[in-house]
Amino acid sequence: MKVAVIGAGNIGGTVGGAWEKAGHEVTYGLRDPSKKDGAKPIDAAIAGAEIVLVAIPAAAMVDFVCEHKKGLDGKVLIDATNNFGAPSMNSWPDVSKIVPNAHLYRAFNSLGVDVFANPELGGEKADLFYAGPDGAPNEKVERLIEDAGLRPIRVGGTEQVDVVDGVLRLWFTLAQSRGRRIAFKLISD
Repeated sequence: MKVAVIGAGNIGGTVGGAWEKAGHEVTYGLRDPSKKDGAKPIDAAIAGAEIVLVAIPAAAMVDFVCEHKKGLDGKVLIDATNNFGAPSMNSWPDVSKIVPNAHLYRAFNSLGVDVFANPELGGEKADLFYAGPDGAPNEKVERLIEDAGLRPIRVGGTEQVDVVDGVLRLWFTLAQSRGRRIAFKLISD
């Protein structure tokens, strides 16, 4: 798949690197492309992609989407941002109004970079809980989650975004006392 990763920091760089190893065509979109080999200006990265992972500071999410709405609308958009300290961890109500034809997914936000860098813990593959619409775009998102070394667990459509953010709050709370190399596993019969 052709994927644009907006931001090449901890999350973007780690997840994007896993996708590159899995054979996806990953282009990093940065305000200053000289900061990473092969990176492009954001508009150029978005234009060549079918899927866009946004891994930027969460407070910049709405402005980012406003600035790039023409290129983002209609694409699969994965939001990996976390707006700590705000009333909501995500900006979905605003983003969905700005790019109403985008397929919004909330993923790669509920575990730490330590887990994304090595998603096997205690001999088990970590689960990644995510939310977003069903259908063909969902199959692509699940493939990307698997290719990052995680087991995808869809908790529902866009109306379940706060559930995914609840997993983040649980992870963050437990990581403070147990360390960052923790993850979750859904077990069922």
